[in-house]
Amino acid sequence: MNSKNSIQTMTIAALLAAIGIVIPMFAPKIILEPASYTLASHVPIFIAMFISPYVAISVALISAFGFLLAGFPIVVVLRALSHIVFVIIGAYMLKKSPNMLSTTRGSALFGLLMAVIHAVSEVTVVTLFYWGNNMTSSYYEKGYLFSVILLVGVGTIIHSMIDFTIAYVVWKPLQKVVTIPVSVGGRKARY
Repeated sequence: MNSKNSIQTMTIAALLAAIGIVIPMFAPKIILEPASYTLASHVPIFIAMFISPYVAISVALISAFGFLLAGFPIVVVLRALSHIVFVIIGAYMLKKSPNMLSTTRGSALFGLLMAVIHAVSEVTVVTLFYWGNNMTSSYYEKGYLFSVILLVGVGTIIHSMIDFTIAYVVWKPLQKVVTIPVSVGGRKARY
């Protein structure tokens, strides 16, 4: 990759990371007691996944820091940090198969797979806190199955699919004007 592309890639990564920090601070939240979902919080991460594994990993880590800066409880910050699992898997899948998102079926299957991996990671984090008696009383009042499996697990799958769709819709026209090498899109990766 030449130096112009490197600078452009770093700039886009920095912009996505900045958006990843700002979203937890200002984006609306959907609260289904005891769980909450920050709207569009995964969009910068998914767009970063479309660019490259390195950009995706950087944006995911910095986005988790955004949740810390916004003053979220540690369990929410660690849920955000767990995004690194689906980001690594997804970004390398896209790098290996750049045309994976070229069909509606491929995009839907990829989004669903990432959503399931995402949900399993977040459920794992919340389960550790739940069984360690480190959650708010509302989690225990509603029970593990409802609070953790349904709200966190199924809720994360739905939230992830919505954010993936937003990212994909935003990325589709952008890929025509982005001049850096990318993992997915109408062009083959050039690195």
